[in-house]
Amino acid sequence: MDLQELFRQNWKEKFPAIPLAHCPLIVAVSGGVDSMVLLDLLCKSGASVTVAHCNFQLRGAESNRDEYFVRSLENDYDIQVLVKKFDTANYAATQKKGIQEAARDLRYAWFAELLAGSEHPSFLLTAHQADDNIETLLIHFFRGTGIQGLTGIPEADVKNRILRPLLFAKREQVLEYALQQGINWVEDASNASVKYTRNHIRHHLLPQAKELFTGAEDNLLNNIERFKEVEIIYNQSIALHKKKMLEQKGTEWQVPVLKWKKSVPLQTLTWEIIKPFSFSSAQVTEVIKLLDAANGSFIRSSTHRIIKNRNWMIIAPLLNEQAQHIIIEATDIKIAFENGTLSFETLPSMHAAINNSNMVALLDASKLEYPLLLRKCKQGDYFYPLGMKKKKKLSKFFIDKKLSRTQKEKVWVLESNKRIAWIIGLRIDDRFKINPASKNAVRIQLEPLL
Repeated sequence: MDLQELFRQNWKEKFPAIPLAHCPLIVAVSGGVDSMVLLDLLCKSGASVTVAHCNFQLRGAESNRDEYFVRSLENDYDIQVLVKKFDTANYAATQKKGIQEAARDLRYAWFAELLAGSEHPSFLLTAHQADDNIETLLIHFFRGTGIQGLTGIPEADVKNRILRPLLFAKREQVLEYALQQGINWVEDASNASVKYTRNHIRHHLLPQAKELFTGAEDNLLNNIERFKEVEIIYNQSIALHKKKMLEQKGTEWQVPVLKWKKSVPLQTLTWEIIKPFSFSSAQVTEVIKLLDAANGSFIRSSTHRIIKNRNWMIIAPLLNEQAQHIIIEATDIKIAFENGTLSFETLPSMHAAINNSNMVALLDASKLEYPLLLRKCKQGDYFYPLGMKKKKKLSKFFIDKKLSRTQKEKVWVLESNKRIAWIIGLRIDDRFKINPASKNAVRIQLEPLL
Protein backbone atom coordinates (compact mmCIF):
# COMPACT_ATOMS: atom_id res chain seq x y z
CA MET A 1 0.00 0.00 0.00
CA ASP A 2 1.46 3.37 -1.04
CA LEU A 3 1.82 6.33 1.30
CA GLN A 4 -1.21 8.13 -0.17
CA GLU A 5 -3.52 5.24 0.66
CA LEU A 6 -1.91 4.72 4.09
CA PHE A 7 -2.40 8.42 4.79
CA ARG A 8 -6.12 8.32 4.00
CA GLN A 9 -6.60 5.11 5.95
CA ASN A 10 -4.77 6.53 8.97
CA TRP A 11 -6.85 9.72 8.80
CA LYS A 12 -10.12 7.76 8.96
CA GLU A 13 -8.82 5.74 11.89
CA LYS A 14 -7.37 8.60 13.95
CA PHE A 15 -9.76 11.45 13.05
CA PRO A 16 -13.08 9.81 12.15
CA ALA A 17 -15.15 12.89 13.02
CA ILE A 18 -13.18 15.18 10.67
CA PRO A 19 -13.85 14.75 6.92
CA LEU A 20 -10.59 14.97 4.99
CA ALA A 21 -12.13 16.19 1.73
CA HIS A 22 -13.10 19.87 1.72
CA CYS A 23 -12.25 20.29 5.42
CA PRO A 24 -10.67 23.74 6.07
CA LEU A 25 -7.15 23.02 7.29
CA ILE A 26 -4.16 25.21 8.11
CA VAL A 27 -0.87 23.43 7.44
CA ALA A 28 2.43 24.45 9.02
CA VAL A 29 4.96 24.30 6.17
CA SER A 30 8.65 24.95 6.75
CA GLY A 31 9.63 23.94 3.23
CA GLY A 32 11.36 20.79 4.42
CA VAL A 33 10.57 17.35 3.03
CA ASP A 34 8.15 16.33 5.81
CA SER A 35 5.90 19.38 5.54
CA MET A 36 6.04 19.34 1.72
CA VAL A 37 4.93 15.70 1.63
CA LEU A 38 2.12 16.42 4.09
CA LEU A 39 0.94 19.33 1.95
CA ASP A 40 1.00 17.18 -1.19
CA LEU A 41 -0.93 14.35 0.50
CA LEU A 42 -3.59 16.77 1.72
CA CYS A 43 -4.04 18.51 -1.61
CA LYS A 44 -4.35 15.18 -3.43
CA SER A 45 -6.95 14.09 -0.87
CA GLY A 46 -9.19 17.06 -1.63
CA ALA A 47 -8.63 19.00 1.58
CA SER A 48 -9.15 22.78 1.65
CA VAL A 49 -5.66 23.93 2.62
CA THR A 50 -4.07 27.19 3.80
CA VAL A 51 -0.30 27.21 4.33
CA ALA A 52 1.28 28.91 7.36
CA HIS A 53 5.03 29.58 7.29
CA CYS A 54 7.20 30.98 10.09
CA ASN A 55 10.35 32.93 9.28
CA PHE A 56 12.28 33.05 12.54
CA GLN A 57 15.09 35.09 10.93
CA LEU A 58 17.77 32.98 12.60
CA ARG A 59 19.64 31.66 9.57
CA GLY A 60 20.14 34.81 7.51
CA ALA A 61 19.81 34.26 3.77
CA GLU A 62 18.71 30.65 4.28
CA SER A 63 15.65 31.77 6.29
CA ASN A 64 14.66 34.15 3.49
CA ARG A 65 15.27 31.42 0.88
CA ASP A 66 12.83 29.14 2.74
CA GLU A 67 10.22 31.90 2.87
CA TYR A 68 10.48 32.58 -0.88
CA PHE A 69 10.21 28.86 -1.60
CA VAL A 70 7.04 28.48 0.50
CA ARG A 71 5.50 31.61 -1.04
CA SER A 72 5.93 29.98 -4.48
CA LEU A 73 3.58 27.19 -3.39
CA GLU A 74 0.69 29.63 -3.79
CA ASN A 75 0.92 29.20 -7.56
CA ASP A 76 2.14 25.58 -7.57
CA TYR A 77 -0.82 24.29 -5.54
CA ASP A 78 -3.30 27.17 -6.05
CA ILE A 79 -3.58 27.77 -2.31
CA GLN A 80 -3.27 30.67 0.12
CA VAL A 81 0.11 31.10 1.83
CA LEU A 82 0.45 33.06 5.08
CA VAL A 83 3.89 34.14 6.31
CA LYS A 84 4.87 35.53 9.70
CA LYS A 85 8.31 36.99 10.46
CA PHE A 86 9.59 36.87 14.03
CA ASP A 87 12.45 38.64 15.80
CA THR A 88 13.19 35.39 17.58
CA ALA A 89 16.61 36.32 18.94
CA ASN A 90 15.26 39.46 20.61
CA TYR A 91 12.27 37.60 22.04
CA ALA A 92 14.53 34.88 23.46
CA ALA A 93 16.77 37.50 25.10
CA THR A 94 13.95 39.52 26.67
CA GLN A 95 12.09 36.42 27.87
CA LYS A 96 15.33 34.74 28.98
CA LYS A 97 14.57 31.58 27.00
CA GLY A 98 16.59 29.35 24.71
CA ILE A 99 16.25 29.92 20.97
CA GLN A 100 14.41 26.62 20.39
CA GLU A 101 11.92 27.29 23.18
CA ALA A 102 11.40 30.88 22.02
CA ALA A 103 10.74 29.77 18.44
CA ARG A 104 8.21 27.20 19.66
CA ASP A 105 6.39 29.78 21.78
CA LEU A 106 6.17 32.24 18.89
CA ARG A 107 5.11 29.58 16.40
CA TYR A 108 2.27 28.15 18.44
CA ALA A 109 1.05 31.58 19.59
CA TRP A 110 0.66 32.55 15.93
CA PHE A 111 -1.03 29.27 15.11
CA ALA A 112 -3.56 29.95 17.89
CA GLU A 113 -4.25 33.39 16.39
CA LEU A 114 -4.85 31.87 12.96
CA LEU A 115 -7.28 29.31 14.35
CA ALA A 116 -9.12 31.93 16.40
CA GLY A 117 -9.45 34.19 13.36
CA SER A 118 -10.74 31.48 11.03
CA GLU A 119 -14.26 32.01 9.68
CA HIS A 120 -15.02 28.29 9.84
CA PRO A 121 -14.05 25.67 12.45
CA SER A 122 -10.63 24.49 11.35
CA PHE A 123 -7.57 22.58 12.49
CA LEU A 124 -3.86 23.21 12.24
CA LEU A 125 -1.68 20.37 11.00
CA THR A 126 2.01 19.78 11.64
CA ALA A 127 4.25 17.34 9.78
CA HIS A 128 5.69 15.39 12.70
CA GLN A 129 6.41 11.80 11.62
CA ALA A 130 7.39 8.53 13.32
CA ASP A 131 11.11 9.34 13.64
CA ASP A 132 10.23 12.61 15.39
CA ASN A 133 8.10 10.56 17.78
CA ILE A 134 10.98 8.21 18.60
CA GLU A 135 13.35 11.13 19.17
CA THR A 136 10.83 12.82 21.47
CA LEU A 137 10.38 9.61 23.47
CA LEU A 138 14.15 9.30 24.00
CA ILE A 139 14.56 12.99 24.91
CA HIS A 140 11.84 12.66 27.56
CA PHE A 141 13.27 9.39 28.84
CA PHE A 142 16.82 10.67 29.30
CA ARG A 143 15.72 14.01 30.79
CA GLY A 144 13.39 12.26 33.21
CA THR A 145 9.64 11.97 32.79
CA GLY A 146 6.41 10.46 34.02
CA ILE A 147 4.26 8.01 32.10
CA GLN A 148 2.81 10.76 29.90
CA GLY A 149 6.27 11.66 28.59
CA LEU A 150 6.72 8.08 27.39
CA THR A 151 3.67 8.28 25.12
CA GLY A 152 5.50 10.44 22.57
CA ILE A 153 3.77 13.09 20.47
CA PRO A 154 -0.05 12.91 20.51
CA GLU A 155 -1.85 12.58 17.17
CA ALA A 156 -4.33 15.22 18.27
CA ASP A 157 -4.25 18.17 20.65
CA VAL A 158 -8.01 18.66 20.91
CA LYS A 159 -7.84 21.72 23.17
CA ASN A 160 -5.62 23.67 20.74
CA ARG A 161 -7.15 22.07 17.59
CA ILE A 162 -3.83 20.68 16.35
CA LEU A 163 -3.56 17.42 14.36
CA ARG A 164 -0.47 15.42 13.42
CA PRO A 165 -1.63 13.01 10.70
CA LEU A 166 1.85 11.91 9.53
CA LEU A 167 3.00 10.27 12.77
CA PHE A 168 2.38 6.80 11.34
CA ALA A 169 5.04 7.23 8.61
CA LYS A 170 8.79 6.79 9.01
CA ARG A 171 11.25 9.30 7.57
CA GLU A 172 12.37 6.86 4.85
CA GLN A 173 8.75 6.43 3.69
CA VAL A 174 8.29 10.19 3.51
CA LEU A 175 11.51 10.66 1.55
CA GLU A 176 10.66 7.83 -0.85
CA TYR A 177 7.24 9.38 -1.58
CA ALA A 178 8.81 12.81 -2.20
CA LEU A 179 11.26 11.34 -4.73
CA GLN A 180 8.57 9.28 -6.46
CA GLN A 181 6.22 12.26 -6.80
CA GLY A 182 8.95 14.71 -7.84
CA ILE A 183 8.26 16.98 -4.85
CA ASN A 184 10.75 19.78 -4.31
CA TRP A 185 11.86 20.85 -0.84
CA VAL A 186 14.56 22.88 0.89
CA GLU A 187 17.11 21.59 3.37
CA ASP A 188 17.64 23.33 6.72
CA ALA A 189 21.42 23.30 7.26
CA SER A 190 20.89 23.34 11.05
CA ASN A 191 19.39 19.83 10.84
CA ALA A 192 22.90 18.50 10.34
CA SER A 193 24.29 20.23 13.42
CA VAL A 194 24.71 17.87 16.38
CA LYS A 195 24.81 20.76 18.87
CA TYR A 196 21.04 20.29 19.14
CA THR A 197 19.93 17.35 21.31
CA ARG A 198 17.42 16.05 18.79
CA ASN A 199 19.97 16.03 15.97
CA HIS A 200 22.55 14.25 18.14
CA ILE A 201 20.00 11.51 18.84
CA ARG A 202 19.04 11.36 15.16
CA HIS A 203 22.57 11.21 13.73
CA HIS A 204 24.47 9.30 16.43
CA LEU A 205 22.40 7.55 19.11
CA LEU A 206 19.70 5.96 16.95
CA PRO A 207 22.06 4.63 14.24
CA GLN A 208 24.12 2.94 16.99
CA ALA A 209 20.97 1.53 18.61
CA LYS A 210 19.87 0.06 15.27
CA GLU A 211 23.26 -1.65 14.93
CA LEU A 212 22.87 -3.24 18.37
CA PHE A 213 19.16 -4.13 18.25
CA THR A 214 17.31 -5.53 15.27
CA GLY A 215 14.10 -3.59 14.66
CA ALA A 216 14.98 -0.91 17.23
CA GLU A 217 12.77 1.74 15.59
CA ASP A 218 9.73 -0.54 15.37
CA ASN A 219 10.27 -1.65 18.96
CA LEU A 220 10.34 1.95 20.17
CA LEU A 221 7.19 2.82 18.20
CA ASN A 222 5.44 -0.25 19.62
CA ASN A 223 6.56 0.79 23.10
CA ILE A 224 4.90 4.18 22.57
CA GLU A 225 1.60 2.46 21.77
CA ARG A 226 1.93 0.25 24.87
CA PHE A 227 2.76 3.26 27.05
CA LYS A 228 -0.39 4.99 25.78
CA GLU A 229 -2.49 2.08 27.05
CA VAL A 230 -0.57 2.02 30.33
CA GLU A 231 -1.29 5.74 30.71
CA ILE A 232 -5.04 5.09 30.45
CA ILE A 233 -4.90 2.60 33.33
CA TYR A 234 -2.58 4.90 35.30
CA ASN A 235 -4.90 7.89 34.91
CA GLN A 236 -7.91 5.84 35.98
CA SER A 237 -6.10 4.76 39.15
CA ILE A 238 -4.87 8.29 39.92
CA ALA A 239 -8.37 9.71 39.46
CA LEU A 240 -9.75 7.13 41.91
CA HIS A 241 -7.10 7.92 44.54
CA LYS A 242 -7.59 11.69 44.19
CA LYS A 243 -11.36 11.34 44.46
CA LYS A 244 -10.91 9.57 47.81
CA MET A 245 -8.33 12.04 49.11
CA LEU A 246 -9.19 15.55 47.91
CA GLU A 247 -12.19 17.59 48.99
CA GLN A 248 -12.96 20.87 47.23
CA LYS A 249 -14.19 23.80 49.29
CA GLY A 250 -14.76 26.90 47.21
CA THR A 251 -11.50 27.77 45.47
CA GLU A 252 -9.45 25.52 47.76
CA TRP A 253 -8.71 21.82 48.05
CA GLN A 254 -8.21 19.99 51.35
CA VAL A 255 -6.55 16.65 52.07
CA PRO A 256 -6.34 14.91 55.48
CA VAL A 257 -2.69 14.79 56.53
CA LEU A 258 -2.87 11.20 57.75
CA LYS A 259 -4.55 9.96 54.59
CA TRP A 260 -1.89 11.71 52.46
CA LYS A 261 0.97 10.25 54.52
CA LYS A 262 -0.42 6.72 54.18
CA SER A 263 -0.85 6.99 50.40
CA VAL A 264 0.99 4.38 48.35
CA PRO A 265 2.98 5.07 46.24
CA LEU A 266 3.56 8.34 48.11
CA GLN A 267 5.94 10.06 45.66
CA THR A 268 3.75 9.42 42.62
CA LEU A 269 0.46 10.39 44.27
CA THR A 270 2.00 13.51 45.76
CA TRP A 271 3.16 14.58 42.31
CA GLU A 272 -0.25 13.97 40.77
CA ILE A 273 -1.96 15.94 43.56
CA ILE A 274 0.28 19.01 43.30
CA LYS A 275 0.91 19.06 39.53
CA PRO A 276 -2.36 20.84 38.57
CA PHE A 277 -1.46 23.70 40.93
CA SER A 278 1.78 24.72 39.13
CA PHE A 279 4.14 22.89 41.49
CA SER A 280 7.22 21.29 39.94
CA SER A 281 8.37 17.69 40.27
CA ALA A 282 11.40 19.00 42.19
CA GLN A 283 9.03 20.16 44.96
CA VAL A 284 7.59 16.70 45.64
CA THR A 285 10.14 15.94 48.38
CA GLU A 286 9.48 19.30 50.06
CA VAL A 287 5.73 18.71 50.03
CA ILE A 288 6.19 15.27 51.63
CA LYS A 289 8.34 16.88 54.35
CA LEU A 290 5.54 19.41 54.86
CA LEU A 291 3.26 16.58 56.02
CA ASP A 292 5.33 16.38 59.25
CA ALA A 293 6.04 20.09 59.57
CA ALA A 294 4.76 22.49 62.22
CA ASN A 295 1.28 23.95 61.98
CA GLY A 296 1.18 26.94 59.64
CA SER A 297 4.14 25.75 57.55
CA PHE A 298 3.66 26.08 53.82
CA ILE A 299 5.25 25.81 50.39
CA ARG A 300 4.28 27.85 47.34
CA SER A 301 4.18 27.55 43.57
CA SER A 302 3.64 30.40 41.11
CA THR A 303 -0.15 30.20 41.65
CA HIS A 304 -0.85 28.31 44.91
CA ARG A 305 0.26 27.53 48.46
CA ILE A 306 0.06 24.21 50.26
CA ILE A 307 -0.52 24.99 53.95
CA LYS A 308 -0.20 22.57 56.88
CA ASN A 309 -3.18 23.43 59.08
CA ARG A 310 -3.59 21.00 61.97
CA ASN A 311 -4.80 17.72 60.51
CA TRP A 312 -5.31 19.10 57.02
CA MET A 313 -3.23 20.05 54.02
CA ILE A 314 -4.85 23.00 52.29
CA ILE A 315 -4.11 23.91 48.68
CA ALA A 316 -5.07 27.57 48.33
CA PRO A 317 -4.69 30.11 45.51
CA LEU A 318 -2.13 32.86 46.03
CA LEU A 319 -4.70 35.49 45.10
CA ASN A 320 -5.98 36.41 48.56
CA GLU A 321 -9.37 37.51 47.27
CA GLN A 322 -9.97 33.92 46.12
CA ALA A 323 -8.35 32.05 49.02
CA GLN A 324 -10.04 30.84 52.19
CA HIS A 325 -6.72 30.29 53.96
CA ILE A 326 -4.10 33.07 53.84
CA ILE A 327 -0.62 32.92 55.34
CA ILE A 328 0.67 36.11 57.04
CA GLU A 329 4.43 36.01 57.49
CA ALA A 330 5.14 39.45 58.97
CA THR A 331 3.59 42.67 60.27
CA ASP A 332 3.57 46.15 58.73
CA ILE A 333 1.75 44.85 55.69
CA LYS A 334 -1.71 44.95 54.14
CA ILE A 335 -3.62 41.78 53.33
CA ALA A 336 -6.60 41.80 50.99
CA PHE A 337 -9.18 39.06 51.48
CA GLU A 338 -12.83 38.28 50.84
CA ASN A 339 -14.24 40.76 53.39
CA GLY A 340 -11.87 43.67 52.82
CA THR A 341 -8.30 44.59 53.80
CA LEU A 342 -6.36 44.01 57.02
CA SER A 343 -3.58 46.47 57.89
CA PHE A 344 -0.90 45.21 60.32
CA GLU A 345 1.28 47.61 62.32
CA THR A 346 3.77 46.90 65.14
CA LEU A 347 4.24 49.65 67.73
CA PRO A 348 5.23 50.05 71.40
CA SER A 349 2.28 49.06 73.59
CA MET A 350 2.43 52.40 75.41
CA HIS A 351 1.58 54.09 72.10
CA ALA A 352 -1.26 51.70 71.30
CA ALA A 353 -4.33 53.77 72.04
CA ILE A 354 -7.28 51.72 73.22
CA ASN A 355 -9.92 51.60 70.52
CA ASN A 356 -13.44 50.36 71.13
CA SER A 357 -14.12 49.77 67.44
CA ASN A 358 -14.68 46.15 66.40
CA MET A 359 -12.75 47.05 63.24
CA VAL A 360 -9.50 47.31 65.24
CA ALA A 361 -7.66 44.63 67.23
CA LEU A 362 -4.75 45.35 69.61
CA LEU A 363 -2.78 42.19 70.32
CA ASP A 364 0.31 41.48 72.41
CA ALA A 365 3.11 41.05 69.85
CA SER A 366 5.02 38.61 72.07
CA LYS A 367 2.10 36.18 72.10
CA LEU A 368 1.75 35.94 68.33
CA GLU A 369 3.65 33.12 66.60
CA TYR A 370 4.32 33.53 62.90
CA PRO A 371 3.24 32.68 60.35
CA LEU A 372 -0.30 33.67 61.24
CA LEU A 373 -3.21 32.08 59.45
CA LEU A 374 -6.19 34.08 58.23
CA ARG A 375 -9.06 31.72 57.47
CA LYS A 376 -12.79 31.25 57.47
CA CYS A 377 -14.26 29.93 60.67
CA LYS A 378 -15.24 26.28 60.78
CA GLN A 379 -17.29 23.90 62.87
CA GLY A 380 -15.70 23.13 66.24
CA ASP A 381 -13.78 26.42 66.48
CA TYR A 382 -13.56 27.96 69.95
CA PHE A 383 -11.83 30.89 71.63
CA TYR A 384 -11.58 32.72 74.96
CA PRO A 385 -13.67 35.90 74.54
CA LEU A 386 -12.02 39.07 75.84
CA GLY A 387 -12.66 39.38 79.56
CA MET A 388 -13.49 35.68 80.03
CA LYS A 389 -11.34 32.83 81.35
CA LYS A 390 -13.47 30.05 79.91
CA LYS A 391 -13.52 29.02 76.30
CA LYS A 392 -16.61 29.37 74.15
CA LYS A 393 -17.46 27.72 70.87
CA LEU A 394 -17.85 30.14 68.01
CA SER A 395 -21.23 28.63 67.21
CA LYS A 396 -22.49 29.66 70.70
CA PHE A 397 -20.82 33.08 70.38
CA PHE A 398 -22.63 33.65 67.07
CA ILE A 399 -25.97 32.78 68.69
CA ASP A 400 -25.27 35.29 71.46
CA LYS A 401 -24.42 37.90 68.81
CA LYS A 402 -27.63 37.00 66.94
CA LEU A 403 -25.80 36.54 63.65
CA SER A 404 -27.81 35.32 60.68
CA ARG A 405 -26.76 32.24 58.79
CA THR A 406 -25.30 34.30 55.96
CA GLN A 407 -23.42 36.48 58.44
CA LYS A 408 -21.92 33.40 60.09
CA GLU A 409 -20.74 32.11 56.70
CA LYS A 410 -18.78 35.32 56.14
CA VAL A 411 -16.87 35.28 59.44
CA TRP A 412 -13.06 34.99 59.27
CA VAL A 413 -10.62 34.39 62.10
CA LEU A 414 -6.94 35.15 62.67
CA GLU A 415 -5.10 32.13 64.05
CA SER A 416 -1.71 31.91 65.80
CA ASN A 417 -0.32 28.40 66.31
CA LYS A 418 -3.74 26.71 66.36
CA ARG A 419 -5.23 29.41 68.64
CA ILE A 420 -7.74 31.99 67.45
CA ALA A 421 -6.44 35.49 68.25
CA TRP A 422 -9.23 37.54 66.69
CA ILE A 423 -12.66 36.87 65.27
CA ILE A 424 -12.33 39.51 62.57
CA GLY A 425 -14.58 42.47 63.21
CA LEU A 426 -16.17 40.90 66.31
CA ARG A 427 -13.95 40.06 69.33
CA ILE A 428 -10.32 39.36 70.22
CA ASP A 429 -9.20 36.38 72.31
CA ASP A 430 -8.42 37.14 75.95
CA ARG A 431 -5.12 35.23 75.72
CA PHE A 432 -3.73 37.79 73.25
CA LYS A 433 -4.83 41.02 74.92
CA ILE A 434 -2.39 43.76 75.88
CA ASN A 435 -1.53 43.96 79.60
CA PRO A 436 0.76 46.20 81.67
CA ALA A 437 3.69 43.88 81.01
CA SER A 438 3.30 44.04 77.23
CA LYS A 439 6.17 45.76 75.47
CA ASN A 440 4.95 45.79 71.87
CA ALA A 441 1.54 45.58 70.30
CA VAL A 442 0.29 44.59 66.88
CA ARG A 443 -2.46 46.87 65.71
CA ILE A 444 -4.69 45.30 63.09
CA GLN A 445 -7.37 47.33 61.35
CA LEU A 446 -10.12 45.98 59.12
CA GLU A 447 -11.15 48.11 56.16
CA PRO A 448 -14.35 46.35 55.08
CA LEU A 449 -15.57 46.21 51.51
CA LEU A 450 -18.13 48.88 50.74
